[in-house]
Amino acid sequence: MKKYIAEGLGAGVLTLIVGLSVLTPPGVATPILAALVLGVFVYTIGFLSGCHINPAVTIGAWSIKKISTYDALWYLVAQIVGALIAMYTLTLVGTMPDMSSVATVKVGVAEMVGACLFAFGIASVVYGRTPSNLSGVVIGLSLFLGIMLCVLLGGAGILNPAVALGIGAINVAYALAPIVGAVVGMQLYKYLQS
Repeated sequence: MKKYIAEGLGAGVLTLIVGLSVLTPPGVATPILAALVLGVFVYTIGFLSGCHINPAVTIGAWSIKKISTYDALWYLVAQIVGALIAMYTLTLVGTMPDMSSVATVKVGVAEMVGACLFAFGIASVVYGRTPSNLSGVVIGLSLFLGIMLCVLLGGAGILNPAVALGIGAINVAYALAPIVGAVVGMQLYKYLQS
């Protein structure tokens, strides 16, 4: 139960930080904040749950048999609950961002490619190719680079269906494309390292 709580907490905090950063005046950029939050959670809850805090990452890890179906399902539930709590919090403080952009093929491709790069970096940690004391750095930087690549390609750089739900941007481009990208990224790393 503790690992599911950890996943919900991580997904909720990440969603809240992203939602708030979208609304604040230019200061610390959202990609940097998201990367820092993820890096911190890798070090704080990674030992407990692996710190997926992203349905795309969980499904990607499941696709390479690094998480059981049972745990994957409960991780997904916990991540969505965490994102919904963050969404409720954003609504309470009156700062729910307007992310109701239309899903386009261009945005979907950008989200998929960004998630692929992000998951590729995660897979290096999952397969033990990254020193454990650098896991948070590698995963945080992978998220940062994935977001930046996605943005440069014309996407929003969300890369996380739970965060998309929590900030009101749930559509095919933000829900399905990151999952496809994460599966491809992890499968590609699995193939290259084998």
